[in-house]
Amino acid sequence: MTEIRLHVPGPLTAGAAITATPAQAHYLAAVMRRTVGDPILLFDGRSGEWRARIAALSRKAAMLTVEEQTRPQRAEPDLWLLAPVLKRETTEWTVEKATELGASRILLTTSARSAVTRTNPDRLAAIATEAAEQCERLSVPELVPPAPVGQVLASWPAGRHLLVGDESRTAPPAAAVIGGAAPGPWGLLVGPEGGFTGAELDGFRKLPFCHPASFGPRILRAETAAVAGLSLIQALAGDWCDP
Repeated sequence: MTEIRLHVPGPLTAGAAITATPAQAHYLAAVMRRTVGDPILLFDGRSGEWRARIAALSRKAAMLTVEEQTRPQRAEPDLWLLAPVLKRETTEWTVEKATELGASRILLTTSARSAVTRTNPDRLAAIATEAAEQCERLSVPELVPPAPVGQVLASWPAGRHLLVGDESRTAPPAAAVIGGAAPGPWGLLVGPEGGFTGAELDGFRKLPFCHPASFGPRILRAETAAVAGLSLIQALAGDWCDP
């Protein structure tokens, strides 16, 4: 039987009683057909991962008893994604894949060519949580509501690199940009459908923390560029380098 993982508020300690949400209770009872006494894995983003058992269960409520820690909490990648607000399904897909790739913070952005500017924050939070449960990470990324990209960059923290997807074909390859940068945390900025305007790209180039980069000879969709950029950062400067 595959062990189910659930994200819970915590805190998680041996013997603690955790009340599941109604949605989690329905998932356990009606979808996964679990019963009282079955094991389950829990994580809260602070206490590591713990094995628990279902102490009480109906389709509307569940009580979980924490037993023992299976993995201690450890540092995860300090990797930010500045993701464009796209059509609903595409934004949801991007959030899911960014979570699987280890992004710790997903900042939704709008820019000159943005066709969509609003999202459903509760739906996106649920998708990020489900993706974290599935991919066995120990935290759920922070989701930041949409804001103009210029506003986000105006408060950009010192010391954090920002890889900028540049479709102008004048920027150096992303792998060379990442490999040549000084050590430090990274962020990734991807443009909307239609890309950034020339004026926007010129503005990014003037910022000392921005590193415009090419993601290859083909024009990528925004969601593809997000996955490609996160993968490059993880492979060259992230936790894909860990043994």
